[in-house]
Parts: sequence; structure tokens; C-alpha cells
Amino acid sequence: MISLDEAVTARLESHGERFEVLIDPDAALAIKRGEFEGDLEEVIAAEDIFENASRGDRPTEEDLETVFGTTEPLDIIPEVVERGEIQITAEQRAEMQERKHNQLVTTITRNAVNPQMDDSPHPPERIERALEEAGFQIDPMEPVENQVDDALDALRPVIPIRFEEVTMAVQLPADYAGSGQAQIREFGDLEREEWQNDGSWVGVLTFSAGLQNELYDLVNEVTSGEGDARVVKDKDEIRTR
Repeated sequence: MISLDEAVTARLESHGERFEVLIDPDAALAIKRGEFEGDLEEVIAAEDIFENASRGDRPTEEDLETVFGTTEPLDIIPEVVERGEIQITAEQRAEMQERKHNQLVTTITRNAVNPQMDDSPHPPERIERALEEAGFQIDPMEPVENQVDDALDALRPVIPIRFEEVTMAVQLPADYAGSGQAQIREFGDLEREEWQNDGSWVGVLTFSAGLQNELYDLVNEVTSGEGDARVVKDKDEIRTR
């Protein structure tokens, strides 16, 4: 379950009665869109139905049976959310907006590059400033992934930007290859790999271009600075030997 501070109220009025439930705002929006696939018990603040959640008042079992055909909270909660309205305070809306703004910046930073700077990643601070300059405001009631394209359209007049993948070849010396390759191979889509005669490991990965610096950092970390990573411009010309 979530805390009361994290929950919003979903309210349904039917048959002259009011029914309220306390639920995570993102989960509530997902239920309304028919996209919720999680565990309901993990996204509610109370396994209960209220007539007035702020006072703790509860409807009668007869009212629940009349409107929903059951008194089981876990069956009723999704119906209240789906058919009702989500009540969000100004403070909750501001918190949701800030959280989704941060998620948007992270998504763009991890996937976007600067085509005028040899496809180098944009740092988060640059994305932040550009979004502010573009006047883009994220909608807290919509999933972040549905707003990325609109954000990019707003950013393009401000900074050179595009979403792109990059392919990089990584070489790990023999002393670090055994443990290091397991971490490297999980970083992106492993195109190919090969163990060299000297015990070193070479892998070629494709991933979001904005993560290049993170891969460099990971290679340095797992090899104490002795590994190597480089961008591959043409995957068809890759040779691991």
C-alpha cells in the first residue's frame, strides 16, 4: 500500500450516494485508460470504500450491493476510479507535475543527442534550460511517454536535438573481463561478442545515444580505467578480432 500523502481521491456519485477511494494518481490514470497491469493492493492507501474519505465515513453494505453488486473493496475500487472523477489538490497537482517534469528530462537526456556536436549527449541542465526557454509545461495528468514528442517539437527551435541510437565497441582486459562483461552486456542490445586469445573480451552494443557517457563511466569503473570504448559508425564493418 501507499501512504495517505501519496494518494488522491477518486469519487463516484451514483444512485444518490457518493463513493470514494484513495489511490496512487498514476495508477488511477492508468485504470481510467484501461492500461493498469499492476497489483491493485500496492497502489491504494486503504483497502476500503468511503462515503467521505477525509472524515472516514463509509457507505452501507446495502448501498455497495445496490451500486456495485458486491461489497468486496478490491472489486469496487477499480470501478469507482474508472467511472468516477479523480480529485487532485493544487499541491498534489504541483507535485505530480514536478515529478513528471523530472521524468521527462531524464527520458530526453537518455535518448537525445546534439547532431551539431558529433551526436554527443545533451546534459540534463541543458535540457532543463531549453524546456524553460521553450515554455513547455508537462501535463501531470498524461503519461510522460505520451508527451515526449511534443516536448521535442518545443525543443527543436531552441537547441539542435534528435533521438538516436548509438553502437559502441567495448574492450575489457583479461583481468576484468570475467566480471565486467556481465555488467556491460546488460547496458544495451548486445550485437556481438567475442573472447580474444589473450583472455580479453570484446562486445558491441547498441543503445540510446544519450547514454554514451554512462557507458564510458561503467567501462572505467569495471576495469579501473584500463578498458576501452569507442563509437562504431558502421556496424557492418565491425570486426571483433
